[in-house]
Amino acid sequence: MSRLQKIVLVLALSTLLLGGLNMWHSSGEKDSNDDENESNPTEKEAKMNAYETENYVPIQEYTGEGFTLRDANPKTGEIAEENRQEVEKAVEEFFLNDYKTEVKMHNMVSAIDGVSVFVESIGEPHFYAFAIVPIDVRNEVVKTDAVWSQEGQVESAIRSGLYVMAYEEEFARLDEFLEEIEDEYPVTGMNIEVAENTQGNGYNTPYYFPKAIFKPMYEEYLKNPEITKEELRTFLNQNGFDPSGMTWIAIRLHMNEPDLEPDAKVYDEIYEKIEKLTGVPGGGYYLILNDNYIDRRRANGEKDNTIDKTDIDAINK
Repeated sequence: MSRLQKIVLVLALSTLLLGGLNMWHSSGEKDSNDDENESNPTEKEAKMNAYETENYVPIQEYTGEGFTLRDANPKTGEIAEENRQEVEKAVEEFFLNDYKTEVKMHNMVSAIDGVSVFVESIGEPHFYAFAIVPIDVRNEVVKTDAVWSQEGQVESAIRSGLYVMAYEEEFARLDEFLEEIEDEYPVTGMNIEVAENTQGNGYNTPYYFPKAIFKPMYEEYLKNPEITKEELRTFLNQNGFDPSGMTWIAIRLHMNEPDLEPDAKVYDEIYEKIEKLTGVPGGGYYLILNDNYIDRRRANGEKDNTIDKTDIDAINK
């Protein structure tokens, strides 16, 4: 795996793709809990520090609420919300004009000098991305004519969607496999709303997200946004696309109960099954197993107890 691949994967896994508007952190209010939960915390909750008690929530309950950016100015979000229709229209036009893609808006997140707007593509290629809308807080003006995106972010998101589009049957097999894993082991994925409202890093399912570094597929898409699956697959086959060296897939799983620590035996068994798995997309596979909790401020489930034996060497397909 090249140094470039490692850098991109680390960025994606740690959800630090929003560097253009300061990395995430937040000051969200504590989620409300009923009296019973307050008086009867789980064993793990009883050991949490103040930050964790306020911000860690079970993965099954999380849909993106409480997610904000570090040093965000709440005023930008308020102004954007007051001008929601204008923001939405400007972002839709930005993606259509610059990336030949129709999108729909899911979420707006305050930043220091604007808002990050999380979107989902309509149709194929399917992906999640974000655009940045600057806001003049002093004059309460939304700069709808100055929408921009972080360099390479949308291009990467589109490539991941194209990869899935071209290898539809192989990805369907991967989906089936991970659903079987969830049935067999005490693990679960995330709600897809997390991708809709906080991720913006390309194609996502509750279990994984892929990446592809083959730029010609993106360039071909811009030339022909109506390209079919068959045409795209043919183009890739004829232009030197090699999934084993140009793509990777990060599988993110959580333990399915609040008091369960990431289980090394469970991890190893899933790891071995992935090694033996056939009929799935080629590429480097990364397997991450978290406990049941996700940090709602950062939309990230990785912690000190996370198990990841693939952080250096992927499972190659």
